[in-house]
Amino acid sequence: MKIIRLDEVDSTHKYLKEYVLKNEYASPLCIVTDLQTQGIGSRGNSWIGKKGNLFFSFALDINSLPKDLPLQSTSIYFTYILKNILKNLASQVWIKWPNDFYMKDKKIGGTITSMSKNLIFCGIGLNLVDVEKEYEKLDIKIDVDEVLKNYFFEIEKKISWKQIFSDFKIEFEKSKKFQTTIDNQKISLQSAILNDDGSIQINNKKVFSLR
Repeated sequence: MKIIRLDEVDSTHKYLKEYVLKNEYASPLCIVTDLQTQGIGSRGNSWIGKKGNLFFSFALDINSLPKDLPLQSTSIYFTYILKNILKNLASQVWIKWPNDFYMKDKKIGGTITSMSKNLIFCGIGLNLVDVEKEYEKLDIKIDVDEVLKNYFFEIEKKISWKQIFSDFKIEFEKSKKFQTTIDNQKISLQSAILNDDGSIQINNKKVFSLR
C-alpha cells in the first residue's frame, strides 16, 4: 500500500478520488492526515476534527477483496478489521451498526465507502485527541504508522467475510440500544435482525449500510 501523507487537507476522500482521476489507479493507495477541514461523514454530513486525530482514505481494486464479501457491506468489513487491531492493543472500542466506532455510548469515529468502476474507496476518521462533549476519543494512545501498517497487512490477507461477520454478529447486540437513520428518520435498532450479508431487517424492510 502506497501511503501519501499530508499536513492538512479538506477531505482525504475527496483528495484521493481526485488523485486517482488525475493519475489513474496503478496500485493500492492511501491518503492520511491528522488535520481534515471539510471531511465527509455519513449521509453527507461533515466530519471535522482537531489536529492530532486520524483521517485516512484508501483505494483498492474490487477484485482484491475476499470473494465472499458483499460489496454493500465493505464499510462494515473495513471498520471491523481496524476495530480488531485496536482491540488487540487493549482498547475497549466497539462497532455500532453499520460502521461507527464507539466508546461506551459515544461515537469516536466512522467509515464511509463508495465505488467507482472497479475501485472501492474507503475513508476512516478516528478521534485521538480531546473532542466536543457529544463525542469521545479513543481510550488508548496509538502509533499511527504502526496501526496503519498492521491494518493494511490484515486487509492484504483477505480475511473472509464469514470470519469477520461471525464476530460482528455477536457485537451487534450492543447496537440494539441505539438508533440509526433510515430515510432521514431516526429508527430504533432494538428489534432489528442482522442478516448474513450485513444488512438488517427492520420494520419489514431490508436495509444495507447507507455509506
